[in-house]
Amino acid sequence: MGFEPKVLIVLGSDSDLPVMATACSTLEEFGVDYSLRILSAHRVPQEVAAVAGDAKNHYQVIIAAAGMAAHLPGVIAAYTTLPVIGVPLQSKVLDGQDALYSIVQMPPGVPVATVGIGAAKNAALLALQILATGHEDLSKALQQYKQTMAETVLVKDSRLQTMGYKAYLAERGEQK
Repeated sequence: MGFEPKVLIVLGSDSDLPVMATACSTLEEFGVDYSLRILSAHRVPQEVAAVAGDAKNHYQVIIAAAGMAAHLPGVIAAYTTLPVIGVPLQSKVLDGQDALYSIVQMPPGVPVATVGIGAAKNAALLALQILATGHEDLSKALQQYKQTMAETVLVKDSRLQTMGYKAYLAERGEQK
């Protein structure tokens, strides 16, 4: 490949950072480098085009997050052949549905993979899975991650079966 796997994360606004910090910490957990940028598709479109056009020289996957009109992921995808993962973000007006529809409904020839509203962790995990196709160590780490998740669910199931739902909820502080 020529260089270590690296992800570009682009935010439409600095207000997106609290949600997208989860993507950063997930990539860090797996030891994958990333760059983080704030670039608005509407306020600095030339810079978005330049960064997206040059991305193939530095990255293998791009995660782009935006709310409301959420054009950022699609604009980036128009200027690169790299996989682009769009993260629709919640807004005050339509609760993120506007961003979701904007990102998921791309025209033919300009694909953007889309995760759920505010699903920064899933965006990072999808980026890791894409990168893992060419990196066996990363693939093994993801397999272990999924195994750990499965074991956690099975432990919870066992406790529920043993305790019953009332005691289980009480233990969690969720009386019913």
